[in-house]
Amino acid sequence: MADNSYVDPRVTREVLLELLGPVRERDFAVRYWDGSTDEPPGEARFTLVLEHPGSLRRMLVPPSEIRIAEAYIFGDFDIEGNLEAASTLGDRIAKGLRSPGAVASMTAKLSRLPSRDPELSTGRRATALFRHGRQHSKRRDTEAVRFHYDVGNDFYQLWLDPGLVYSCAYFPTGEEDLATAQEAKFEHICRKLRLQPGERMLDIGCGWGGLILHAVKHFDVDATGITLSREQAKLARERIEAAGLQDRCRVEIMDYRDLPGEEAYDKIGSVGMVEHVGEGKLPEYFAAAYRSLKPGGLFLNHGIVSLWAARPVSAIQKLMRKVWRRDVFLHRYVFPDGNLVPATEVIGSAELAGFETRDVESLREHYARTLRIWVARLEGNHTEAAAIVGEPTYRVWRLYMSAAARGFAKAEIGIIQTLLAKPDASGRSYLPPTRADIYA
Repeated sequence: MADNSYVDPRVTREVLLELLGPVRERDFAVRYWDGSTDEPPGEARFTLVLEHPGSLRRMLVPPSEIRIAEAYIFGDFDIEGNLEAASTLGDRIAKGLRSPGAVASMTAKLSRLPSRDPELSTGRRATALFRHGRQHSKRRDTEAVRFHYDVGNDFYQLWLDPGLVYSCAYFPTGEEDLATAQEAKFEHICRKLRLQPGERMLDIGCGWGGLILHAVKHFDVDATGITLSREQAKLARERIEAAGLQDRCRVEIMDYRDLPGEEAYDKIGSVGMVEHVGEGKLPEYFAAAYRSLKPGGLFLNHGIVSLWAARPVSAIQKLMRKVWRRDVFLHRYVFPDGNLVPATEVIGSAELAGFETRDVESLREHYARTLRIWVARLEGNHTEAAAIVGEPTYRVWRLYMSAAARGFAKAEIGIIQTLLAKPDASGRSYLPPTRADIYA
């Protein structure tokens, strides 16, 4: 980076004062490019590091969530310490820029700052997906899934548990480590499905095969997993072969819409898949599962839902969310075309397909804890992760998972396991009268 120490940070301090309040009222520190620091009176939860004199201009002209996110991704500023706590900065800034007058005044001040140091951008890139075709067409969904999951198995291995489980863990006592909590999640799902030896099981969106391997090993079923990710399928097949289970366990690269439509499976699971389906495709997703399930069968759908979208929202709030460009970062760099809907939309679409809802359980706090563990592990392997995917992509993942942890903790997003039954012709679901067997 060029030496910018001669540039006085006075204007930057004035802008921060207006946007984030006086230093004495903050819970974070700010370190400037010249080495000077503003320290809060108490312990700093994190340090905002402004890398060059134009950092705030890059962050806030024009003001939006995506502008701040990209300034972080591409190195205009950094966060040392708790990024989850720092993710509130965007909300604080947005609150101070709610009127056109405030935006105009702030833009005028920011224009006094220099533009970005061109030397800072050398070699700094992050990948965004160029989308082809209609949203949630088969081709576009395949591209979106591979964009997210084909980052590289070696990258995921740095921060996931040894079983490579990329979904909410389950902490029954709160004392479990990550690997134990992921095994507990698989056990919980299999018990809810009341798996029996010899049954045929399908996993829609099977990842690296963790659930089907657990089901085959511990419940003696015949299991098939489907995924759109070539990287996941390749490693899942290697793990199945290493376990010597290829006669009862397999993974196919397949879109859920290409399932044969036969009543071929006794039980179906789907973990972390429904978020990628899209609101308009939910009826088709559940209809595909319904057709594939035998009468009397069960389907366990585990997925993230939006708690914010389920609440009353004023027209002004909707407008401000649009102006602030909420979720553009996620759609551009993390989950292209992904969208979260309220639990009522998920359950309603399932029942429209013919399913009966038998049980719904929220694991919201479990996911906040899971994400915090993942972030800590990723940060602990920063050098290795950046060597594999590059610094900007490392920052994308650190930011996305930290912000998601805050979203779960603050009850803005949730995650539910929904047990669905396909009653037989006489209306039987073959379920026991209580949940007691799950916890036996």
